Amino acid sequence: MTDMAQSVTLTDQSANPAPLGLLGFGMTTVLLNVHNAHLIVLGTGILAMGLFYGGMAQIFAGWMEWKKGNTFGLTAFLSYGLFWETLVFLILMGKGGWGWFTSASKGGMVAYLFMWGLFTFVMWIATLKLNRGLQVVFFTLFILFWLLAIGEATGSATITAVAGWEGMFCGFSAVYVGLAEVLNEIYGKTVMPIG
Repeated sequence: MTDMAQSVTLTDQSANPAPLGLLGFGMTTVLLNVHNAHLIVLGTGILAMGLFYGGMAQIFAGWMEWKKGNTFGLTAFLSYGLFWETLVFLILMGKGGWGWFTSASKGGMVAYLFMWGLFTFVMWIATLKLNRGLQVVFFTLFILFWLLAIGEATGSATITAVAGWEGMFCGFSAVYVGLAEVLNEIYGKTVMPIG
């Protein structure tokens, strides 16, 4: 009996989780920024999207990116999924919500938004090795975080409204990239270009 070496090649048959994460992020970002632009009030619809589609769906997508060996996708989707969870927690748990805890101070919220902007800036640098669609999403997102931080620091409703409009563009760009990935994969060709 002879020992025979066998070569086994494993093929990844799992689905691409990025569209789920991008759509969860994008749709929730659009809705929150419609509020920031002073077009609608912040209500349970936006908060529910933040908890479940912006939050949990991105967390699921991040876990799936880990399985695929995608460090960027894992870091982005888990981080922004948990961003949505913490943001809803900050809104609901403070004096303006359920009142279980002291609301975040103005300085605390400025630091929170600034740090998310800083993180996003570094993630944007990573996208320079990826497609143009993701570059737009991350570039406009880091601008959004810093506009919101400036609006919070100054108390300027105008800056917050500008951030809202810019944030809607950011969210819609993520929706575009997510839908492009779905359609391009389904049709096996570029239906919606992402660069």
